Amino acid sequence: MSLKYFDASADTADVITALQDDGAAVVNSVVDSKVVDAILGELRTPFDEVGRCDESDFNGYKTLRVSGILAISPTSAELVAHPRVMEVTDGILLAHCINYRIGSLTAIEIHPGETDQSLHLDDGIYPVRMPGMQLQISAMWALEDFTEENGATRVALGSHRDSNISNTAEVQYENNIVQAVMPKGSVLFYLGTTWHGGGANRSDKPRAGLINTYALGWLRQEENQYLNVPREIAEQHSEIIQRLMGYQLHGIMGVFQNPDGSWFEN
Repeated sequence: MSLKYFDASADTADVITALQDDGAAVVNSVVDSKVVDAILGELRTPFDEVGRCDESDFNGYKTLRVSGILAISPTSAELVAHPRVMEVTDGILLAHCINYRIGSLTAIEIHPGETDQSLHLDDGIYPVRMPGMQLQISAMWALEDFTEENGATRVALGSHRDSNISNTAEVQYENNIVQAVMPKGSVLFYLGTTWHGGGANRSDKPRAGLINTYALGWLRQEENQYLNVPREIAEQHSEIIQRLMGYQLHGIMGVFQNPDGSWFEN
């Protein structure tokens, strides 16, 4: 199997079909380099100040990670709510929910000497698997060129069809593991049931990416956006970003009563 690549003008329906068939797909050069450069500039200080706080055997010891992205990188909103991402996510998730929201949002910088991350499922945080239903979809943005040498994300093509959520993917799918090599400003889509992981950085420079996950609107979000992003900053974002953060109802879930006794209407 080989990872399918599309150019920025490709039909979204074709991207969705590839995603459903293979579990992953790449759209090249979706955003201008000026946008990703601005995001990298906004992330530099957080990377340096708190990037090592999540070091572990799973996350690695030569990888920097930062969350609360919408509080520290206003430009990142252009990627989080990018029309192409919304179209693809609509096509995967809206069959099973009224709306969806950010599951997690993390900037990752893999430094030279880092080893392959263990393959894992993003949907593994939820203790359930429903055949035919994706609980999440992920969009990994290349903030710099992703190459085989600098740790381009590894994905196990076809693994999204497996109902076994035990960690056997490294062996079971070893012949289907590919790296998402892509130029800066591109995006790798993969399903919540697709086994994946960061690649080893064998180069002499770090590589940075921004991973956005989107979850069904009736699920608990992995990352608490209300606490990670102060309200005064959330209010500065567009309505679509506010809704993606979770400031919206899902049917009657999330309802609240106003001080005057009336009920909030979405």
